[in-house]
Amino acid sequence: MQAASYGTPTVELSASYLSGAVGGTGDPTVGLTVAQSGADASALRVTATRSSRSTVAGTADVRVTGTGGSRTVAVTAHARGYTDLTLTVTGLGGRTATTTLHYAASPAVQHGADARYLTGASDASAAVDAGGGYVLVADDEDNTLRLYDGAVSGAPVRSWDLDDALDADKEVDIEGAARVGNTVYWTGSLGNNKDGEYKADRDTVFTTTVSGSGAATQLAFGTAGHRLREDLVAWDEANGGRYGFADATADGQTPKQADGFNVEGLEFAPGSTTTAYVGFRAPLVPPQNGGKALIVPVTNMDQVARGTKAAFGTPVELDLGGLSIRDLRRNAQGQYLILAGSWAAEDNSAPYALYSWDGVAGHQPVKVLDLPTADAGGWESVVSVPDLAAAGARVQLVTDDGAADLYGDGTEAKDLAHPEWQKSRSTWFTVG
Repeated sequence: MQAASYGTPTVELSASYLSGAVGGTGDPTVGLTVAQSGADASALRVTATRSSRSTVAGTADVRVTGTGGSRTVAVTAHARGYTDLTLTVTGLGGRTATTTLHYAASPAVQHGADARYLTGASDASAAVDAGGGYVLVADDEDNTLRLYDGAVSGAPVRSWDLDDALDADKEVDIEGAARVGNTVYWTGSLGNNKDGEYKADRDTVFTTTVSGSGAATQLAFGTAGHRLREDLVAWDEANGGRYGFADATADGQTPKQADGFNVEGLEFAPGSTTTAYVGFRAPLVPPQNGGKALIVPVTNMDQVARGTKAAFGTPVELDLGGLSIRDLRRNAQGQYLILAGSWAAEDNSAPYALYSWDGVAGHQPVKVLDLPTADAGGWESVVSVPDLAAAGARVQLVTDDGAADLYGDGTEAKDLAHPEWQKSRSTWFTVG
């Protein structure tokens, strides 16, 4: 008769979908809430009782921690793929209830111990330091900025959807970012889309204002300008058309070609808060194997972000071993890191490298590190630059995994139905 006084337990996951990685460190976890009428929640026992694919993760690979009504579920992955994990709560009186966690595991990666996964989106395209180990990340498939704890894997701490503020119908295709004080400048790719079509929203430079830092970081939309593409084309034509911007932006021209038009890097010149270096993924100069990477200084970027006509300095051509600019970042000491990659590669099938530079035109960069290229995703962003003269200095890089088949079923990450399964990867590398 005593057992009848206990109700059926309840069990609820904070999210029904979770991702991890083989060999991952600090993989995302999910919360679990349990209760039973007539019983103290601490008396309830939660176990994994079934796995639909134990080669990916079995019941023994599920760890449930915590007491009382709130528990935490972690999973250790053994192989790439998907599995459904049945979690059973057993209450007093022998009563039980179950729920299902849909789990996806990506493969092991090089430098796995230094890798973390930023979930909720997969096309990370620009990143800036928010202080305290937190990172502001843009995605080139939407107009949402996300704040992550860069020390752990998991979902964003908070996010800001800027569709309305930007009055954008489509993605801006954010590809570059640079921070000056409490202002972050963000730029779209400025080029045509992959089908060679002009999309006005991509011709955008905008700002956000940062308040607070770390986990308390907040963003407010600032201003936007929508003419840098046209100004670059007009400037190039006025100077003999050396870079072919007019042809590269014509209808039908795709941006990711050796002679294309595609911006991916943004950082300010040494000692300046107004002159910004705009780094190009395409074109190479000349547009052929072994061509140099291109930077065009915009000397009034603070005003360009308000819609003013751009003014330009002398272009900078850098020998990056035939690679182009995927990102560039400066620290307080005026040291730069350039993330260099192929104009063509959407993943790590082509070489990527880090170069140091002093930001001075005419001074050539020096290769610091060849980046690993066997794993999914393409190296896309430099979060911040450490003191490169310090022994053991480490830099955090972020990949764009949007085109990656993370789980072995042929689905690109950007097309996955559940944001918990979408992710980009950040990795720390020693450069000092």
